[in-house]
Amino acid sequence: EVIEFANNGGYLLGVCNWFQVLCEAGLLPGALLHNNTQKFICKNVNIRCETSDSLVTNQMKPGAAMKIPIAHGEGRFYADAETLTELQTNNQVLFRYCDENGKLDDAANPNGSVSNIAGVTNKRRNVFGMMPHPERAADENLGNLDGKALFESILAGVSV
Repeated sequence: EVIEFANNGGYLLGVCNWFQVLCEAGLLPGALLHNNTQKFICKNVNIRCETSDSLVTNQMKPGAAMKIPIAHGEGRFYADAETLTELQTNNQVLFRYCDENGKLDDAANPNGSVSNIAGVTNKRRNVFGMMPHPERAADENLGNLDGKALFESILAGVSV
């Protein structure tokens, strides 16, 4: 029923393991593999918004870095070269791991994701997946509000 819902244009957001489920269900391109360290990672990382052309990023500034927590053992995004080209051509990469200044490099990639990819959308732009946890960075009591922008984007997008 979830696949049918998405195929009929319904919006889906998969965070962490649900990102993996959406990939395995064929609703998102790519796959999530074991971290390159073969260890569970739980820490704050930086991600960079790559596009404002999606329901989940329409209120974000492309290129801006955000501090968002991760907690996963199988968070390494993988896609073959053809899929990577398609993701780039279609502006489907939502987020990439980066340093605090938004610079992409291997040192800022916590799990070995190909092209530092931390989140993608499908071609129809109604299914979204990301490995970091924006919900863990959306409240003052958590000491971080960077993830709130994702939820503000959703609200702005569905209110139109």
